[in-house]
Amino acid sequence: MKPDYSAMAVNERLFAAGLLDSYDAAVRAGDTALMVRLLGEVDLAHEAQHIVAAVMAHPTRAGRLKP
Repeated sequence: MKPDYSAMAVNERLFAAGLLDSYDAAVRAGDTALMVRLLGEVDLAHEAQHIVAAVMAHPTRAGRLKP
């Protein structure tokens, strides 16, 4: 049974699904297709393109990469 992610932030969803490390690795690699796929796994398919664009525009501010 899939968890109810509706009340969780993006990081919480990825963590709960065991995908946070994979998502961070995808950000570091610039693999936007994988980022979108992983976001879809946590019920963010409709918002994935917007989230990926925001993270890639400012990855250090999004907390994904160190400055």
